[in-house]
Amino acid sequence: MRWCWIDRFVDVRRGQYAVSVKNVSLAEEQLIGYVPGMPVMPNSLIIEGLAQTAGILLGDCNEFRERIVLAKVAKAVFHQSAVAGDTLIYRAELKRMDEMGAFATGTSHLGDQLQAEVELFFAHLDERFPGKENFSPEDLLLLLRLLRFYEVARDAQGNALPIPSHFAEAELAANCLGK
Repeated sequence: MRWCWIDRFVDVRRGQYAVSVKNVSLAEEQLIGYVPGMPVMPNSLIIEGLAQTAGILLGDCNEFRERIVLAKVAKAVFHQSAVAGDTLIYRAELKRMDEMGAFATGTSHLGDQLQAEVELFFAHLDERFPGKENFSPEDLLLLLRLLRFYEVARDAQGNALPIPSHFAEAELAANCLGK
């Protein structure tokens, strides 16, 4: 992702839910000038952080073999602002998934206080939308490692999720080519 609005995953259950963290920093350019005189995290970027959390949860369901995109924000309610120094805890839950896409809900918390609630629809991009993949497998694997996804991701029985073989093969090929 060119712009990543989450810092790390703290809990993932394949096909069920994912929890991630976003530390809001005064060093982030998008906070400056959004609300003059107050370093507020734009609500649209909180939605994007929740969508990235849910999108990675959804992508993992098929080992990241399908292209998915956020298609619709059906609901977004904000109860309070997030400012520099805050830590947002995002929780995304996969509610429904089929061949066309998926529906997920998400919440953002500041400590034990509800900060935001969203409902998100994702679409699978199939042969009707030809083009290159959204990310190269080796780049996506690097991002997932940086976000500590495979450190915390588990299946329904609590077993650690393995790195998909196509990711490992692409990473090995890239390393052999010196990329």
